[in-house]
Amino acid sequence: MSDTARSGRRGRRSVVGMGPRSVAGQVFLLQVALVVLLVLSGAVALYLQSQRDTDAEARSRSIAVAQTFAHSPGVLRALRTPDPSKVLQPVTEAGRKAAGVDFIVVMDTRGIRYTHPMPGRIGQRFVGNIGPSLAGRTYTESVNGPLGHEMQATVPVKDVRGRVTALVSAGLKVTNVNSQVDRQLPIILGAGAGALVVSTGGTALVGRRLRRQTHSLAPDEMTRMYEHHDAVLHSVREGVLIVGDDGRLLLVNDEGRRLLRLPADAEGRHLSELPGLDPETVELLASGREATDEVLFAGERLLAVNQRPTDHAGGPRGTVVTLRDTTELQALSGRAEVARERLKLLYDAGLGVGTSLDVRRTAEELARIAVPRFADFVTVDLDDGVLHGEEPAPTAGTLRRLAVHGVRADAPLYAKDQLIRYKPSTPQARGYHTGRSELVPDLSAAMGWRAQDPPRTQAVLDYGIQSLVSAPIRARGVVLGIANFYRAKRDPFDEEDLSLAEELVARAAVSVDNARRYAREHTLAVTLQRSLLPRALPEQGALDVAYRYLPARSGVSGDWFDVIPLPGGRAALAVGDVVGHGLHAAATMGRLRTAVHNFSTLDLPPDDLLSHLDDLVGRIDQDEFAAENAGEIVGATCLYAIYDPVTRRCAMARAGHPAPALVHPDGSVTYPELPAGPPLGLGGMPFRTAEMELAEGTQLVLYTDGLIEDRTRDLDEGMELLRRTLAGHPDRSPEAGCRAVLEELLPDGPRDDVALLIARTRALTADQVAEWDVPADPAAVSGLRRAVSDRLAQWGLEEAAFGMELVLSELVTNAIRYGSEPVRLRLIRDRTLIIEVADGSSTSPHLRYAATTDEGGRGLFLVQQMTERWGTRYSPQGKVIWAEMAVRPGPSDFPEVSLDSLDSFDL
Repeated sequence: MSDTARSGRRGRRSVVGMGPRSVAGQVFLLQVALVVLLVLSGAVALYLQSQRDTDAEARSRSIAVAQTFAHSPGVLRALRTPDPSKVLQPVTEAGRKAAGVDFIVVMDTRGIRYTHPMPGRIGQRFVGNIGPSLAGRTYTESVNGPLGHEMQATVPVKDVRGRVTALVSAGLKVTNVNSQVDRQLPIILGAGAGALVVSTGGTALVGRRLRRQTHSLAPDEMTRMYEHHDAVLHSVREGVLIVGDDGRLLLVNDEGRRLLRLPADAEGRHLSELPGLDPETVELLASGREATDEVLFAGERLLAVNQRPTDHAGGPRGTVVTLRDTTELQALSGRAEVARERLKLLYDAGLGVGTSLDVRRTAEELARIAVPRFADFVTVDLDDGVLHGEEPAPTAGTLRRLAVHGVRADAPLYAKDQLIRYKPSTPQARGYHTGRSELVPDLSAAMGWRAQDPPRTQAVLDYGIQSLVSAPIRARGVVLGIANFYRAKRDPFDEEDLSLAEELVARAAVSVDNARRYAREHTLAVTLQRSLLPRALPEQGALDVAYRYLPARSGVSGDWFDVIPLPGGRAALAVGDVVGHGLHAAATMGRLRTAVHNFSTLDLPPDDLLSHLDDLVGRIDQDEFAAENAGEIVGATCLYAIYDPVTRRCAMARAGHPAPALVHPDGSVTYPELPAGPPLGLGGMPFRTAEMELAEGTQLVLYTDGLIEDRTRDLDEGMELLRRTLAGHPDRSPEAGCRAVLEELLPDGPRDDVALLIARTRALTADQVAEWDVPADPAAVSGLRRAVSDRLAQWGLEEAAFGMELVLSELVTNAIRYGSEPVRLRLIRDRTLIIEVADGSSTSPHLRYAATTDEGGRGLFLVQQMTERWGTRYSPQGKVIWAEMAVRPGPSDFPEVSLDSLDSFDL
C-alpha cells in the first residue's frame, strides 16, 4: 500500500476521531439512530395530525382573522363612509395576504358584500348562514363557495352601543391547509439530514477538543493533577467560591467556609438556604455581576470581595468569588479616615472663617463650620468690649453671646445677643481665666457647670446634650471670649477632640482679633470724621438747605460738605472728596474743610479759593510723604459755589468734582456748563469761575461721586438716573428731595461715602434792598443819612437808625476821601441789617488804635463797636466795605446826639 493511501486513511481517522468500537463511535451511532427515529416519528405524527386537524386548523385560522379584522378600529369609520367598498377592499386584500387566508369579506346585515378577492362578487349576496352572526355570535361552517370547498367564519361588527352594524367573514380552502402540511414534510426530512451532518461534525470536534484539553493525559495522570489542585484550593488564605447561574453554591474551599461560617453540606445548596448569610451577602454573591475589592460585612468581619463571571472562556455560566479578610486593615483605614476628616475640617475652617472684618459674622462662621461635622451645638461668647474694638476684660465678667448654631434650633441654651456672667466654677470662666481649654466628657457629673444656672443646665441635660469642650478665643496673648462645643447622643469628646477644638478656635481667634482691631480703627475714624463734619447748618437766609451724609459700609472716606454764611446775605456751598479711606483721609478732609472756612472769611471768589486749596494740598503732599514716596499725592476734589440773594447770581468753580444739578422752577433738570479744573494737588492748571443767574426757587444739588458711580453703573448712567429722579418735582422740599434721591440711587446702601447737599435759592425782594449813588462830595453824607433813616422807618427799624447813620457816615466819608469813583451805597434788610459801601479803589482800610493826642484814626474802631462784624471784599470793579448790625427790638439805647458834626469825621 502506498504512503499516500496510508496518510489519507490516517487523515480520515483523525477527522472522525473515533473508531466503531470506541465510546465516541458508539455515541455517534446512537445519535444517528435517534435522529432517524425522531425524523420518522415526526413525519408519521405530522401526517396523522394533519388529517385529523385540517378542519380545526381552518376553523381556528378563519375565526382569528375574522375577529381581528372585525375589531379593527377603522372598520366602523369606513362603514360610515358613502362608499365602504372603496375604503375596505384594499385593506381586506392586504390583510388577507398578510394573514394567509383565501378571503376576507365585509358585508352589511343583509349579507351584501362590500369586499371580495374577486371584485366581480362585490355587491352580491354572501354564501353562507349569517343568522347566528346577526344575533351577535361567531359562526363557522364549511361551504362550497365561489373559491371551492371552503371553511369560513362569520363575525359580527358592533358599534359602541353593542348593535350589529356589519359582518366580517374570513376563510380558506381546505386544500390550501393540506398543501401547507405537505410542504412541511420536506422541511422535516431536510432538518433530520442536517441534524445527522451536524451531529457527525460535532462529535468529531468534541473528540478533538477533549484530547486537546486533557493534553492526551491518561486517567491516572488526570487524577493526580486533580488532587494537586484540590490541595492548593483548600490551603490558600483566601476564600474561593464558585456559584452557579441559578444561585447554587457549586464549590467552596476551607477558607471561604470559615469566613462565611458555612455548614459542611453547603455545596449544592442555594445561597438563600444557607444559614449565617445575611441578605446583603446573598444579594451580592447571587447577582453575577463583576465586583472589585467591594466591602462586605459578614458578621464581625469586613471582607473584600472580588467576583468575576466564569463563562468568559466558554465555560459554564456562573461566578467565581474570592474573599479576603480586611478587618484589621479597615480599623487602620478608619483611623486614617478620621484624621483626613479632621484635616478637611481645619482646611475648610481656614477658608470659611474670617471672610470679613466683622466680629459677629466671624463668630457665626466658626459656629457653622463645626456643626455637625465636629459638634452638635456651638456657641460663641465674646467680651462686650471686643464688639466696639476695645481690649477685653481680664476675667469673664460679662460676655455677649454672638452665635448659636446647632443641628436643631430648640436647644435650651442661652439665646443669641444675651449678656452672660459665668460663675468662677464653670469651665467657661476657668478657661477664660487660664487661657486653656476645658474638656467635660460628662456634663451630668460637672457640678461646677451645673451651678451656673440649675434650671437651665438641667433642661440642657434633659434635652440630650452630654459633653462639652470650652475653648478660649485667644490672640496675641489676650483672651477675647469663649467658644463652646456641645455633643448630644453621640460619642463624648475626648483628648483628640480637645486638640481639634483648640486648633479650630485658634484659627478663628486671629480673624476675631483682626475684626476687633478693625472695628476700633473704624470707630476712631468714624468718630473723627463725624467730629469734622458740620453738626448743624449755620443760620443764613439765602438758601433753604437739606443734606445727607452716608458713610460707606466698610471703611471711612474723606467726603465732606459745608454751608458758610458770607457777608451781604450771601451763602457759600462746598462739597469735596478726599481720595482714599481711613484716618488719614478723614484728617485730610478736616484740614481742607478748615481751610475752606478760613479762605471764605477773606471773601475770595471760587477760583481763587480753589487755587489756595490746591497749594495747601501740594504742601500736605510735601510734608507727609517721605522721599521714596514722593510720587504719591493726597488727591482731593472740591466744588465751591457762592450765591447772592440780592442779585440772584451764583458763582461756581470746581476742581475735578462732578458738576452740580440744577432743578429749575418748571421742574426741568440741567447740568450747567461748568469749567472742569484738575483735582486738588496736581497744580499747573488754573481754575475758572462760571457765573449764572438763578430764578428764585431753583434747587442746587451738590454731591460726591459715591452717589452716582457704582460697580454696576458708570458715571453717565448715574447722572442720568439722578436727573430723572429730580425732574418733575419743583415744589418738593430739599429734605424730601434728599430722601427721594437716596431711595432711588442707593436702595441697598452706599459702597462709598456719599455727601448730598440740596439748596433751594431764595431772593430778597425790592423792598428789602435800597441803593444810592454817592457823589464825590462830603456834603452829600447828610442827605444819605436822611434817606437811610427814612428807609429804616419804612422797615420799622427806627431804633437802629442812630447806629446805622453813624456807621454810614464813617464808611461813606472814608470812601469819598480815600477811595475812587464810582461810590455806591447799598442797604439790605435780611436777618441782620447790612450796609455796603463800594468804590473803585482796591486799597483796604485797616483798624488801628489812635493815641489820645491823635485827631483821627477812630472811625473804624467806632464801626467795630457799633456793628456785629465788618470787613472788606474785593470785586473786579474795586472793593466793598460792609458791616452788619443786629436788629434789636425795643427803644434805642443810643443817646440823642446830633450827627451833623460827624459829616467830616476823619477815619
